[in-house]
Amino acid sequence: MRLTLSLAAMLCATTALAQDSTDPIKLTLHDWTGQLITTQLMGEVLRKGGYNVEYVQADYLAQFAGLETGDLHVAMEIWETTGREAMDAAVATGGVEVLGPTGMQAKEEWWYPIYMKEACPGLPNWEALKDPACAEAFSTPETAPNGRYLGGPVTWGGFDEERIEALELPFEVIHAGTDAALFAELESAYQRQAPVLLWIYAPHWAPAKYEGEWVEFPTYDAACYTDPAWGGNPDAAYDCGKPFGDIWKVGWSGVKDKWPGAHKAISAFSIDNDQMGAMITEVDLNGKTVEAVVAEWIAANEPTWSGWVAQ
Repeated sequence: MRLTLSLAAMLCATTALAQDSTDPIKLTLHDWTGQLITTQLMGEVLRKGGYNVEYVQADYLAQFAGLETGDLHVAMEIWETTGREAMDAAVATGGVEVLGPTGMQAKEEWWYPIYMKEACPGLPNWEALKDPACAEAFSTPETAPNGRYLGGPVTWGGFDEERIEALELPFEVIHAGTDAALFAELESAYQRQAPVLLWIYAPHWAPAKYEGEWVEFPTYDAACYTDPAWGGNPDAAYDCGKPFGDIWKVGWSGVKDKWPGAHKAISAFSIDNDQMGAMITEVDLNGKTVEAVVAEWIAANEPTWSGWVAQ
């Protein structure tokens, strides 16, 4: 059965390549482990289908300029939580199309270790953070008496500064320089039972490894980001939590004509949170390289990826 699937995929790939360009398909790489895995997994599957693939480092939000012009071709992870506005704006230009969901469900929000509830017992309700005593419990010398919120790298977006202003929270945002630095600080704080309030996302290993909770902000609505009259603060937008939902694949709108077989394979790509969380764990906690983890997944899941290439 394994041989039959491989042969079928190769035959389909041969047919696709007869009409597909031999130019490299440029897949964008960003600055968090899961995205590197997703992108290289798709790229290596395309290579097995006979396609020419190039990986290009790109900024998460600024990449849309390159996708609109065709200088970049595919971005494998646009999160509903932070990338929806930029994605919709790019699609509206006609230069970018959505290639469907990845199968993963995104959650990104403020998160604290459970031991911090003693110092701020009103949590997870966001209004507890307005209490000066609670804010001070999360403070550091650089932010006191305000609390410190450790945000992701600035390239991730997320409107945390705008949220703090709209909800009148006595907190300051300090951005981690990298994804690795964000979780290294969590690890250090957790071991010392030290105060920490930070950006956590899923799929990821952190919510499973550490006991904690996401802060519960007012439920997101699209109007929250565009209409100041929406929500509790009539004078400011962003007075709500982040949206939750799909992680999307997007591409230059010319991909379907230049590489129709690859377009079908990328559209067919699907993986769930559990699979991705396990691979991120192997890289971040067990010290494997992204390349090794991707190779192991491909070796163990040939029936799955053969189906993508055979679309």
